[in-house]
This record gives sequence, C-alpha cells and structure tokens, in this order.
Amino acid sequence: MSDKTLVIIPTYNELENLPKLLPEVFSQEENINVLIVDDNSPDGTAEYVEEEMKNNERLHIIKRNSKLGLGTAYIAGFKYALENGYDYVLEMDADFSHDPDEIENFLREIQNQDLVIGSRYRNGVNVINWPMSRLLLSWFANLYTKFITGMPIKDATGGFKCFRRQVLEAIDLDEVKSNGYAFQIEMNFKVWKKGFRIKEMPIIFVDRMKGMSKMSKKIVREAIIMVWKLRLKSMFGLLK
Repeated sequence: MSDKTLVIIPTYNELENLPKLLPEVFSQEENINVLIVDDNSPDGTAEYVEEEMKNNERLHIIKRNSKLGLGTAYIAGFKYALENGYDYVLEMDADFSHDPDEIENFLREIQNQDLVIGSRYRNGVNVINWPMSRLLLSWFANLYTKFITGMPIKDATGGFKCFRRQVLEAIDLDEVKSNGYAFQIEMNFKVWKKGFRIKEMPIIFVDRMKGMSKMSKKIVREAIIMVWKLRLKSMFGLLK
C-alpha cells in the first residue's frame, strides 16, 4: 500500500503503555506513521516519545502545555495530517483498549468507505472488563444518540476509527468544539450529514489494564447536550 497513514494517539500519563504499543502499531504496515498528542504528562510520556523519535522517523509528537481534552487533541492531529499529506487518519487510544492488530482491517475497509468506525455494538456487545454500570451507560448513550440525531450508527461514541482525508477536508475543524463522547458523536454526525460513506466494523473493546480512565460526569453531560445541538443546527441549516 502506497497511501500514507497517520495514527493519532492522544496521551496523558501513558508512559506505561507506549513502549509496548508503539512497536505493535508500527509493525502493522510500513507506511504507517504515529502522531502522539501529549497534554503535558507529568510522568514523562513526551520525553520518552522524543527520545524514540531520534531513531524512528515515523514517530511524531505535538506537545501541549496543559490537559486540553480529547477532542482538541484529535483536531490538532487532524490538522497535522492534512498539512503533511496523509491519505488515511486513524484515531486510537494509548491503553490497549484498541487492538493494534485491527489497523490492517481498518485500512482494508477504508478503501471502499470514507469513515470506518470500530464498533463495540455492531454484532451484539463486544466489551471486556467494563463494570455493568459503565456498559449500560455506553449502550443507552448510543441508543439516545441514534434516537435524537437519526444517525444509523450503533456505536456513535467509539474512539477507534479511520477517516479518508477528503472527509476531514470537508469539515470545518475549527467549528468542532466538543470533547470526550461528544466529540465522537459530533464528528460522526457531520460526516453523515455530508453524505459520506460510513461503515461500522465490529471490534472487541478491552478496558484499559493500566492507568486511569478519563471518563467523568462532565463528559457524559456534554454528550447529552451535544446531540440536541447537532439536531437543532441541522434543522436550521447551521451545521458546518
């Protein structure tokens, strides 16, 4: 495959995971590059990446001064991808909840799609190690999102996905303001409304084994409000 692929991995205190994760990602395909977007991790994540970059030209980093959130990290990564000529752009967590071996499947599916979403709910429920309360929250959040927005997507909040560059070029990235679950919902909705081809690809999601989850009540509230904002903007022709 001659197309250039960028895997964007936002980090905050992921020093335990990156030494194992990066070799697995790079081994998937020779044209894969990785962009770490680090929010000033106090555990030395950025310093580790910079040291690795000395011997790996496929590894890149954006260092930010504070913890600015998942959505803004991905927007920074998307802009980097567009500025540097990447054809396909993947979102991926640093904690092994997203299996690097699935990257090959994403790159195969994106050949005939514009956005491929790694779906936890495409074929039943494929989630491991979540407490029932977290699973029910995620499941009902997706049902709620589908009902309010009308999107034919079973896992609108998932964060393992692959974009064709033309999709990112068509979206006004400066108008994307959300973080967390809401960011994933907002991006999916804008892609869907613009008529791009979307496919949900079944994956198995395994909850992080090391480090702390970044889920919070604020993230949940933002998602609840975001779906109504998207619906209303769409109704009044204000979606960009």
